[in-house]
Amino acid sequence: MKKELRQTVLNQMKSLSEKEQADGWLTHHMLQSRAYQEARVIATYLSMPHEVSTADFIKQAQLDGKRVLVPKTYGQGRMIFVDYDESRLQKSSFGLMEPISEEAVDKTEIDLIHVPGVVFNSQGFRIGYGGGYYDRYLADFSGASVSTLYQIQLANFKPDLHDVSVKELIIYETNLR
Repeated sequence: MKKELRQTVLNQMKSLSEKEQADGWLTHHMLQSRAYQEARVIATYLSMPHEVSTADFIKQAQLDGKRVLVPKTYGQGRMIFVDYDESRLQKSSFGLMEPISEEAVDKTEIDLIHVPGVVFNSQGFRIGYGGGYYDRYLADFSGASVSTLYQIQLANFKPDLHDVSVKELIIYETNLR
């Protein structure tokens, strides 16, 4: 069921007509959030074309003097966060841009993780791309976690035992339904 739900929502995300407007709204609200305002060290992700764009968010966080981290993935669902350096990125096996650096920043130094996902339920549980990277990472993370999403990414589903919920959801409500 998760597989079908993921595919349906991915297809809807890829055809979202008001994406630019939605991304601007979501970035603005993320920057206004208490979690962001209080954070000094922020982990985010380098977005794919169909995801909420993180480019403006990263730029603004840097201008605000925040330390910005992005993920680097390995086999068996292992992920670390390293300092973001636009000039030191490479394509991963998933076709995503990720850092060349392998210098992991300790999880305890991270104040806020901006978590990607494909489908979310109202309790903040998410269906990602199936690797379990974020569930493993968030399992013992005590800082803030926020996801930015389009309304079309909301659905009812039952989380699995290993799933970890995101603490805050910022949702752009469309009138496409």
